[in-house]
Amino acid sequence: MSEPRKLEVLRAIVEDYVHSREPVGSKALVERHHLGVSSATIRNDMAALEDEGLITAPHTSAGRIPTDKGYRLFVDQISAVKPLSQAERRAIQSLLEGVDDLDDVLDRTVRLLAQLTNQVAVVQYPHLSRAVVRHIEFVQMAPRKVLIVLIADSGKVEQRVIDVGQELSDDTLTALRTRFLAGVAGTALTMLPQHLTAVVAGCAPAERPAAIALSRALEGLAHSTREDRMVMAGTANLARSNVDFPLSIGPVLEALEEQVVMLRLLSEMAQDPRGVAVSIGRENPYDGLAEASVVATGYGPDSTAKIGILGPTRMDYPTTMAAVRAVARYLSRILGP
Repeated sequence: MSEPRKLEVLRAIVEDYVHSREPVGSKALVERHHLGVSSATIRNDMAALEDEGLITAPHTSAGRIPTDKGYRLFVDQISAVKPLSQAERRAIQSLLEGVDDLDDVLDRTVRLLAQLTNQVAVVQYPHLSRAVVRHIEFVQMAPRKVLIVLIADSGKVEQRVIDVGQELSDDTLTALRTRFLAGVAGTALTMLPQHLTAVVAGCAPAERPAAIALSRALEGLAHSTREDRMVMAGTANLARSNVDFPLSIGPVLEALEEQVVMLRLLSEMAQDPRGVAVSIGRENPYDGLAEASVVATGYGPDSTAKIGILGPTRMDYPTTMAAVRAVARYLSRILGP
């Protein structure tokens, strides 16, 4: 069996199984694909593929399905990620462009990716170590209660209501906001504590208790923008794929709920030369994802944050890889440098 024909037969089996969800037999391959050889030759080829662990018989029938190893060889033979259609690109552009709030952008992104792939879409919040303070706002809610709003240049908005420990007039609160904004605007979030210390030191003694409370709250908000978390959508797609998880879909759902598992997996996936990484079945380090595949790529200025999908190993890898890469590129463009 020549290497090119082995790959061609494997490709045909993968494509047919992904499309039909039924084990693929030699007769079906001959009828659906122009492989240029007889049915008997295809049967011999399938026997050779099975000996190599690339396909297997799920039960006593003539049909075969790909193994994790077979999917891996198939994915590795995808030389380049195909571009999306113009209609798909326009859909991405119309849904994502013109949105400034980071939470809204990421929420729209995962919903869009879930719709494009019919899988579970996940996106990791960008690491904002390079983000800077765009604006802060203090709003009087009650005599001692102040709403603090911190806006980063990434579009991330964090807010919190605190007790400042003393009653402040509207004029005093406005003066404090002006002082804080002048001291921290354009400051990197990682450097915010040092700048806040200088701002508090410059406040009048009568304002200092409130200034300390405001400073601590701003530090907490800045830390919130840097925590690792993710957004996901399309979990219902897993229910429709329940037949693709013969052992149990429960461990997959648990992995999604325990965000630390997915975040660790995404961070450990090495970037592929094609721009998209694929982890298949038992390649996943978490046992609960032994029947699932993850397709992911980085986005943003340094591509450290990841976006991707999770679904059964029986998935349309070329289309999924194209969708993940395209959405990641639009997301990077929206978030800017």
